[in-house]
Amino acid sequence: MKTEIPKQFIEIAGLPVIMHTILRFERFDPEIRFIIVLPENQFDLWAELCKKHNFTKIFKQAKGGETRFHSVKNGLKMIDEEGIVFIHDAVRPLVSVQTLQNCIDTTIRKGNALPVIPVTDSVRITENDASFPADRSKIFLVQTPQTFHTSQIISAYNQVNHSDFTDDATVLESTGVVINLVEGNRENIKITNPADLIIAEAFLKRQF
Repeated sequence: MKTEIPKQFIEIAGLPVIMHTILRFERFDPEIRFIIVLPENQFDLWAELCKKHNFTKIFKQAKGGETRFHSVKNGLKMIDEEGIVFIHDAVRPLVSVQTLQNCIDTTIRKGNALPVIPVTDSVRITENDASFPADRSKIFLVQTPQTFHTSQIISAYNQVNHSDFTDDATVLESTGVVINLVEGNRENIKITNPADLIIAEAFLKRQF
């Protein structure tokens, strides 16, 4: 991001990115409960930002780990009852209410949900020194929140013995569970580079 500020704390449209993300979920369900997972050395900064913006939402806080896998596992340890859990990237502040509804409806019916969007660009795959076209109709971009029954995803995280997973659905899938794809929303970008900040701020100001 070319900044010393962690990207989840960069302010756009008047608030840090992570606060916009939390408010998206609260819009979907005002009774939703949050577990925020952050590196321990960011706890004080997060507290300062909450005070600065009078952000008084109630949440539990977990310490991040060496990898995404360990961070999610630390967050899951703080769940003490059965229910449905959304595991979401803090830097995706544009998830829509419809995507959240798609995720929870499918999880209730089938046990889990993975929001995706179809690829619209042409795609090529590289192998050794060559490249060749791929059938984009069979390729989807994965988003979050990846959604699960709590007992099932906690059990999956406790079963696996390595941590090189890039998402939570793959952790569950490694235990033999079929993953259910649902429609995401194209605005639900993951803020990764400076251009993404411009796009996200434009959408947030429109309040789509």
